[in-house]
Amino acid sequence: MCYGAKGTFMRCLFVIFLWLATVLPGFAQQSEDPLVVATVTRVPFSLEQDGAQTGFSLDLWAAVADALDLDYEIRRFDGFNDMLNAIETGEADAAVANISITADRETRMDFSTPIFSAGVQVMLPPEGSIWSLLRAALSPRLLGLVAIGVGTLLLLGMLMWVFERRHQTYFGQTPKEAAFPAFWWALNILITGELVEKTPKSAMGRLFGVLMILCSLFLVSIFVAMITASVTLEALSDDVERITDLDGRRVGTTEGSTTSAYLDGRGVSHLTFASFDQLVAAFEEGQIDAVVFDGPILAHYVESAGNGRGRLIDRVFQSEYYAFALPSDSPLREAINRELLRLEDNGTYGEVQQRWFGAVYSE
Repeated sequence: MCYGAKGTFMRCLFVIFLWLATVLPGFAQQSEDPLVVATVTRVPFSLEQDGAQTGFSLDLWAAVADALDLDYEIRRFDGFNDMLNAIETGEADAAVANISITADRETRMDFSTPIFSAGVQVMLPPEGSIWSLLRAALSPRLLGLVAIGVGTLLLLGMLMWVFERRHQTYFGQTPKEAAFPAFWWALNILITGELVEKTPKSAMGRLFGVLMILCSLFLVSIFVAMITASVTLEALSDDVERITDLDGRRVGTTEGSTTSAYLDGRGVSHLTFASFDQLVAAFEEGQIDAVVFDGPILAHYVESAGNGRGRLIDRVFQSEYYAFALPSDSPLREAINRELLRLEDNGTYGEVQQRWFGAVYSE
């Protein structure tokens, strides 16, 4: 009986030994493989600077990985969607950048606790810039007023043609030939307030000419006031109160972004660009009038690379929270979340935030 029990015990030890011999080498090999951390260039959250992978999000990840003794390598992708696809397919173990937490993404991947609170903001050309002035000058409202003014002058000139066509050769042409001379005559009357161009000879022509002189100051004042009001309205509209105030402007953002989905939901037509660099290049070249994107990134651009070419509207149109993206059911999630809370408690998070944003986004 004892011998049988001893034999069974020895066989169990042998089985355990074989299992350890099979599993442990593979486990050791797996543990030696560094984690793949996907990212995409989004200054100041993720960038390559002097050969180093850095930025707010990457520096925060480095602090977490150091505390958890995680070995990892950074893999930089060209597009935001490519980075997130790497998480879904298992090509990457984590994604680190300015990744917004959304309900749709939550169904496809996991997220850490939020690492940054931001939101959608709007960048416009600076007040008084050539693009702002051109947009005001070419606005439908102002062009409509100019068209009304030209039409009114042409109508007044042709009325004088009716009165004077039989009395002087200046107005003695066909309606088609007389259109511009008649328009020019009416324009001179309203601008100078004098009959400097072809004094009327008929009784009705003289009466009409006198009435035009008397009314010229009044009519010009009204027209100038309407144009001034139109330009003022255009200037005031630069202070975007609602995202729908961007209707009628050429709006741009990045393709596949939460901002693009937000604009679609608000019915704001917009152009999309493959990268943020292409987006701001289109803005600088005047291809678009407004950039709608993540506020912190726009703020960094305005303060650094923008060189006065843009100004940020001081209003957040949709709040967003950034986090580390992880594959669904990632075993790293709980450890990362605990470490993020610890970094916030010991002040490390505040140091990283201060390094990249100063006091702008400090809580």
